[in-house]
Amino acid sequence: MRLAVLAVGRLKSGPERELVERYRQRAEGIGRGLGFSGPDLVDWAESRARREEERRREEADQLLSRAGSFALVAFDERGRSISSETFAQRIAAWRDAGRPGLACVIGGPDGLDPRVRDRADLILSFGALTLPHQIVRVLVVEQLYRALTILAGHPYHRAGSDPS
Repeated sequence: MRLAVLAVGRLKSGPERELVERYRQRAEGIGRGLGFSGPDLVDWAESRARREEERRREEADQLLSRAGSFALVAFDERGRSISSETFAQRIAAWRDAGRPGLACVIGGPDGLDPRVRDRADLILSFGALTLPHQIVRVLVVEQLYRALTILAGHPYHRAGSDPS
């Protein structure tokens, strides 16, 4: 199963990019033995359309075309919060069901177009706080890495305390 993080907006050089790359490399290494490849990190510039709805629509076109038939996890402040163990189980279930890949989607500053939320297999939130998109990328790639370590059976300090 191919893993991908699709994000609107370019991630500039700096500590966030370095941290994303560190977790990406770790995930890539542990994922190989579990039937996963990637994660690929794909980003592109925000839409320059004048109206917010048009920007969201253009960005959704990009996100949805790049996600293709992959399972889609959208990160949105209105999403739900689940444990890392539950996230790992969902990823494993999609892999075991023969899904070709998993696309973790991060929208632009205007948020996600309703079509992306409608298409999503899962909509997650890191909480009600407003977070910079650069930090969300770090969190998404870290959670992919953490999910793979859980699936690999590595000791996990929160094991057995899943409230969901």
